[in-house]
Amino acid sequence: MVRLKQNLMAAVRGSWLYVLVLATMIFLVLPTLIVIPMSFSDARYLSFPPKSFSIEPFFKYFASLEWRSATEVSLITASLVMVLATTLGTAAAYSLHVTQSKVSGMLRGLLMAPMIVPTIFIAIGLFFVYAKFDLNNTIPGLVLGHTLLALPYVVINVSAGLRSYDMTQEQAACILGASRLRAFFDVTLPQIRFSVIAAAMFAFAISLDEAVISLFISGGDTSTLTKRMFSSLRSEIDPLIAVVATLMTFLSIIMLCISIMAKRKAGRAVE
Repeated sequence: MVRLKQNLMAAVRGSWLYVLVLATMIFLVLPTLIVIPMSFSDARYLSFPPKSFSIEPFFKYFASLEWRSATEVSLITASLVMVLATTLGTAAAYSLHVTQSKVSGMLRGLLMAPMIVPTIFIAIGLFFVYAKFDLNNTIPGLVLGHTLLALPYVVINVSAGLRSYDMTQEQAACILGASRLRAFFDVTLPQIRFSVIAAAMFAFAISLDEAVISLFISGGDTSTLTKRMFSSLRSEIDPLIAVVATLMTFLSIIMLCISIMAKRKAGRAVE
């Protein structure tokens, strides 16, 4: 009887857990499920539910010079951030992995700071620093700012790959005459490549979706999609915002899927 009661209580607790997870998923996914139908509405203003559906908003988006320019800036910035953050983050993760000391622990904490410090503080600081070097409203300024936010995610992903890698293989390559740099590129990097790919996808997605820093340091010809979206919401509630949100959502999902597949392959490589 006691055992039956314990099993019943465990089942009830498990049911509540599933309900909580389901409610959380609905809360997170529902805004996206609302925006996607709105992107196919032929109304002049954002409205839900749409009274009629049309693909005309997508044609308007691709025909708009302002939206296409913002898209180009966002994609160029995200691509450069992906390359820069992945390069710096991989180098940092490798250095921290091979150098186990109190200093490396402090450096790791410093690299994780952008995940802890509110983004608005970082954006304000960058704005005033950039003002002294004329980096506001420039692509290099955007790339550096977004790289600062993407770097911790690259370090985390690459560090996870390095923890499952046997460093004695690199040491053996060095003993056989290879330099440390060549041993890394010829031995270590190929075995952690899937973790690096996953990190690169994260960096791209983070840059593409970043809004706060873009609002502070981008403008004019360097306005990103997120900056353009906020400007439209403030001035005219352009229905094309839903189109952009839908396209960005699907692109982020693609990046996430690539990242997940890369992580799974990294796990299989270890096994």
